[in-house]
Amino acid sequence: MNNVMDMVLDFVAGVTKIFVALIPLGVVAGIVFGNTVIIGDVVANLVALVESLGGAGLVGLIVVLILVSLLQNNK
Repeated sequence: MNNVMDMVLDFVAGVTKIFVALIPLGVVAGIVFGNTVIIGDVVANLVALVESLGGAGLVGLIVVLILVSLLQNNK
């Protein structure tokens, strides 16, 4: 059972690393090619995320700190 859990956690960590690595590519592609069906509007989504966390005050700051710590543990 422990082996299955380790495999699932490794899979989730790998998928998370892939998505985190694709964010800068999406930003650059969005700047170069604009909003397309394949790329989407990555820059606007990131701006909306930052605005929503900024508007949340202390709770937004706590969420950012938790997300950063989770992403750094995966590396």
